[in-house]
Amino acid sequence: DPNSTCHACLRLDKYVFLLIYTGPDGEKAWPKKYPFCGGVFQSPIDFHKDILQYDSNLLPLEFIGYNVSSTDQFTLINNGHSVKMYLLPSMYIRNLPFEYTASQLHLHWGNRNKSEGSEHTVSGKHFAAELHIVHYNSEKYPDVTAAMDKADGLAVLAILLEIGSFNPSYEKIFRHFRNVKYKDQMVRVPGFNIRELLPDRLDEYYRYEGSLTTPPCYPSVLWTVFRHPVKISHEQLLALETAMYCTESDDPEPLEMVNNFRNVQEFHERLVFISFREGELYECFYAKKQCTVTCIFKRKSRLYKNDWPSSKLSN
Repeated sequence: DPNSTCHACLRLDKYVFLLIYTGPDGEKAWPKKYPFCGGVFQSPIDFHKDILQYDSNLLPLEFIGYNVSSTDQFTLINNGHSVKMYLLPSMYIRNLPFEYTASQLHLHWGNRNKSEGSEHTVSGKHFAAELHIVHYNSEKYPDVTAAMDKADGLAVLAILLEIGSFNPSYEKIFRHFRNVKYKDQMVRVPGFNIRELLPDRLDEYYRYEGSLTTPPCYPSVLWTVFRHPVKISHEQLLALETAMYCTESDDPEPLEMVNNFRNVQEFHERLVFISFREGELYECFYAKKQCTVTCIFKRKSRLYKNDWPSSKLSN
């Protein structure tokens, strides 16, 4: 399933190779069978200041149909690589080069001993886990399968997850993990507002052109990685790290589903465009006598933009 997430191990069954990936070493073999995995425009990447460029034209995404009624249902499945939830075709996003229709969401995570399971990193820092919401270019292609190998085929939203307080919105998915412990098990999930899974600040993000993070690694993804992480509790993260298996329920040697993230890739000559001013601050002073506002541009060692309305920082 090239549209799902995975990593973990190469195991020889009696008559068939079962491809799962038990850690980063498994990635080295990908290009032999999937040439794109050894090519350019690969994902994930590390976001560091040398490759970031502010773009004032980047707009907050517009979400249509994301608030799904509880009378509708999503399908959650363990595909042997990750836990994946199929989304409804009535969900789509705008303010990108095309309109993109939702296909599915899935997660990447580490293991109980090292909760560093995000794919993208910021200045070398891993987060506890990462959620991807996959969309396809529905203006040009009939479905996600037709779109996934096209240069303008996919748009993926990435949400970085860190340990903090209990997250009731994520629990709407996580509570069903016990019913998809083994490969090919599936369960129905009542509809809810998928926007609840996103950070509060939707106007601050990283944008770049990259690839699927699993074979066949097509360079077909327009990535939007939100700057601000979302918190889930340690117990919720543990449910990811310990609850599921790559193998079927009757397998005599069950294999835990852990470390299903790809290593950071070479970035080559690309730029990452950002919708916020990294490490910059405008300090404004009101002068009563002149009735004017003077704004002084400063460089700071910490980030301040959260404290200011975005309208005051975009000019």
